[in-house]
Amino acid sequence: MALKTFRPMTPGTRQLILTDRSDLWKGGPEKTLTEGKKGTGGRNNQGRVTSRFRGGGHKKRYRLIDWRRDKFDVEGKVERLEYDPNRTAHIALVKYKDGDLRYIIAPQRLKKGDKVVSGEKADVKPGNAMKLKSIPVGTIVHNIELKAGKGGQLCRSAGTYGQLVGRDQGFAQIKLASGELRMVSQECMATVGAVSNPDHMNQSIGKAGRKRWMGKKPHNRGVAMNPVDHPLGGGEGRTSGGRHPVSPWGQPAKGGKTRKNKRTDRYIIRRRKK
Repeated sequence: MALKTFRPMTPGTRQLILTDRSDLWKGGPEKTLTEGKKGTGGRNNQGRVTSRFRGGGHKKRYRLIDWRRDKFDVEGKVERLEYDPNRTAHIALVKYKDGDLRYIIAPQRLKKGDKVVSGEKADVKPGNAMKLKSIPVGTIVHNIELKAGKGGQLCRSAGTYGQLVGRDQGFAQIKLASGELRMVSQECMATVGAVSNPDHMNQSIGKAGRKRWMGKKPHNRGVAMNPVDHPLGGGEGRTSGGRHPVSPWGQPAKGGKTRKNKRTDRYIIRRRKK
């Protein structure tokens, strides 16, 4: 998918670079596959801010995505590719032979009219889903389950993918784009191909207002605050050095290890952090 530049008619369009969505569906989503979505503004059930710098933004409807791909051995036809405001990847509306409609994450090179299917004997082509034990070693995959039947959790963002590099003792070895090598049960499902919209990372937003449309508020730097507000705050003039970069609550920022999930450590063969 190509990038789209704009003539500098205004300050906001001077730096603006967006992905070209001309080949996506122009109408609204399939109404039966959507539900209302309420913004939290970063607040929890007590009304307290737990995620800073969120709020506002355009109203959205949530598209219900088929993460499990559990409609086995029924061929589906891609009706159209759509934009989804809730994620960076594009989605595809699939109509199965029995009339069932479902949204799936659209992989690269999937087009309107293509056929997709889930099952043990499916062809290894973009959009088809099967268990990892049925996928040849070396295949690029996305929407990978970590627990059989739970639905895909890995490689769901625009342009992401994992590579099946081996099998051992009932586990498949998946190499992720971060460099991490981890084991996943061979009974877990995965979809062939890389996720669509790989140019998402090359976009330039162009102006602060566009970020506000997305529900992102201005990010305040810790070094610009007072000592009472942030560990990095205070000092005479513009002081920013001399202390380890941390969050307002003292957790390491900028590369410090914060992972504490010992329960799944044994499934990671090689960490992404060198």
